Amino acid sequence: MRPPSELPAGLGDGPFSVADARHRGVNSGRLRRSDLARPFHGVRVPVGRGPSPAPISDADRWARIRAAARTRACDYAVRMPSDQFFSHATAALLHGLPLPARLLERSIVDVGTSIRTRRRRGKGVRGHLIPLDRVRVVSVGHLAVASAVDAWVQLSTVLTLDELIIIGDSLVRRQRPPATMAELQVAVARHAGLPGACRLREALALVRPRTDSAKETVLRLLIVRAGLPEPEVNLTLVNRYGAFMALGDLAYLRYKVLIEYDGGQHREDERQFHRDIDRLDEPMEEGWRVIRVNKSHSPLAIIARIRTALLDRGWIS
Repeated sequence: MRPPSELPAGLGDGPFSVADARHRGVNSGRLRRSDLARPFHGVRVPVGRGPSPAPISDADRWARIRAAARTRACDYAVRMPSDQFFSHATAALLHGLPLPARLLERSIVDVGTSIRTRRRRGKGVRGHLIPLDRVRVVSVGHLAVASAVDAWVQLSTVLTLDELIIIGDSLVRRQRPPATMAELQVAVARHAGLPGACRLREALALVRPRTDSAKETVLRLLIVRAGLPEPEVNLTLVNRYGAFMALGDLAYLRYKVLIEYDGGQHREDERQFHRDIDRLDEPMEEGWRVIRVNKSHSPLAIIARIRTALLDRGWIS
């Protein structure tokens, strides 16, 4: 078989629509050749563009999975009509929200529209009918995407309570939060009476601003559900003179008990690991009791250590 003919300039560099290719003189036979993948109806992608070698760590693996999902969205976007936008899990992913693995690893693109007759169905696409008064469409890297808050609300029927809390915390996180608590409250109120509304209200009651990671959220929920008092999130610690000492992951100011989550990346980066230890020297000198937690610790052991520390500092259970 003869090798495929060259595509017109620009078509071989990334995804393109069949309509555009035909307009530029590419015939149907060329569009069926094996060097062009067909991720969606009406879309072609040059084979060989995409992920390279297998990742070498979990962080790399999830980064690659996220990148592949973003690529699928970009592939579909070349033929997306102006009334459509990415929604649900695809929107959440494009906003960088912490989705669970089962949603990250699927090959479906979620597409919303307010026009019933334009609701997409077909290979690799899940269409959603979404009234315009229930969604705010924003631009993310030139893609039309439901806002981060709306994506969170849209996922209320498929996420567990804890997954909703984790994403809610991420929306009002300490650094560059994409939303405010007031915006979450408005979105939840607007969703009243719809599927997932009860779970969404329950999640909102447990969302806390200023969280830095999903692991911190999970740890906070573990503490509260064990019947311990709720710690403050990312509390600014000051010394006896009022000078800044450190930012504490989870802290009890009244009892001077600090809980620090030690992520795996800290141990992989030796300098970061030692910096984290050093930054807690002053709080300990000022009388703070520091409890370091990592993924190797069992929930029962974590709760026992925190409970003991609080009791030692005067907490009455």
